Amino acid sequence: MQQYLDVVESVLSRGHRKTNRTGVDTLSIFNLNYQIDLRQGFPLLTTKEISWKNIVVENLWFLSGRTDIGLLRRHGCKFWDPWADEDGHVPSAYGNYWRHFPVHDQDKASFNDQVAWVVKELRQNPDSRRLVVSAWAPGNAQFSGLPPCHALWVLNVQRDEAGEPLLCLHLTQRSCDVALGLPYNIAGYAFLLELFGQFAGIPVGYFGHTLIDAHIYTAKPDGSMAEYDHVPGLRDQLLRNPKPLPRLTINSAIRSLNDVEDLLSATTDELLSTFSLAGYEPEQAITFKVAV
Repeated sequence: MQQYLDVVESVLSRGHRKTNRTGVDTLSIFNLNYQIDLRQGFPLLTTKEISWKNIVVENLWFLSGRTDIGLLRRHGCKFWDPWADEDGHVPSAYGNYWRHFPVHDQDKASFNDQVAWVVKELRQNPDSRRLVVSAWAPGNAQFSGLPPCHALWVLNVQRDEAGEPLLCLHLTQRSCDVALGLPYNIAGYAFLLELFGQFAGIPVGYFGHTLIDAHIYTAKPDGSMAEYDHVPGLRDQLLRNPKPLPRLTINSAIRSLNDVEDLLSATTDELLSTFSLAGYEPEQAITFKVAV
């Protein structure tokens, strides 16, 4: 997937050193934009191995609206563990605000299920330009230890050369860890796009992505914190050639959010048979240490 390698090259070649809350320096650039055509295959990185199980489980967790990481732990997904509290909850979990966004209704506190509304509106009015889901709730985000990196995403129906509809998705991301996060961000939102396309009966088209602060973690100028340096691994990855993309098939029985809810009790094998990925033959994994 050349778009990912282009992002890596852009940050390495044009990035400027910045400090941040983790204490590990980054090379950072502003306002990267690209798009991927899902008609060419499912955009799971091939220049290093990415866990398909983790993609599926994490995004079903988001869609569930839950804050506790019990579902993740049951399937052996540990990447949210560093941000969970002692009770196993992540208060700023994306799905919590996707499904329970705090609002005021006639001066009373209430919640808005943005995902359910978007699914309904997409079926009734597919040409709407209001199919927006926001994870940025100021009351939480301004004080959270880890406010949502994926600030908002938008579904949008366009037309192909023959005038047939294509469902597209654009993600605006305020902060992006290029080595560790971006491969999962691309595949995760492509997964959501495929799923919403099946809900609406509309073929998928483009995933568009805006990275406001795209960064690569790096060692300090004096060589300290070298264990967090992602630059050498990414330079090695740039030497690898992308392979053909895999293909995703979603079980035809999955047609609604209720069907997704039913999957939350499924086994890992059942999930991977429901969301079947064919032809994924990546290069070997590259290990990067996360800066918490």
